[in-house]
Amino acid sequence: MQKFLLFLFWIAASLACTTAPATQPINGIPFDGTAYKPIYSSAEDLAKVKISAAEPLAEPGKIYLFDPYIFINESGKGIHIIDNSDPKNPKNLSFISITGNYDMAVKDNWLYADNLSNLLVFDIGDPKAPKLTKTIENAIPINSFPPHTNIYFECPEAKKGIVVGWEKVTISEQPKCFR
Repeated sequence: MQKFLLFLFWIAASLACTTAPATQPINGIPFDGTAYKPIYSSAEDLAKVKISAAEPLAEPGKIYLFDPYIFINESGKGIHIIDNSDPKNPKNLSFISITGNYDMAVKDNWLYADNLSNLLVFDIGDPKAPKLTKTIENAIPINSFPPHTNIYFECPEAKKGIVVGWEKVTISEQPKCFR
């Protein structure tokens, strides 16, 4: 059954992006000199999860309340842990560095976080000192295209590593991929 689901996901991902001819606009969208370029990471770097001192918020994403603590996602980079015992004076306690992290959930004393395709489980019985207890590999399907539509992008190359994000760049030639 799992192989069948992976096959269906592969077909859906294949249909989600198109190879663009170099001279014609696709969907009426002309190439404007910009495109999305994949950001790569190695499997070893992706697996590194580090708990460190508090960091300032730069690109906050989702917020999860586990009273009196607040967990704030740093888009694509990890999770901030904030002590909100005194709402007038919240204290940024620590940061869990997780490459490719965009989502999280908390149930009882467990924090669940995505690490691109992996699901990480942390024991947060003591939120000041979370502990990674389990990594479930390939639990989450990932896409090898940007999260935007009607855009040109550089086609990912598996030999360069795992795509962990996308950046918009200026380029001279129209890329072959479009979504």
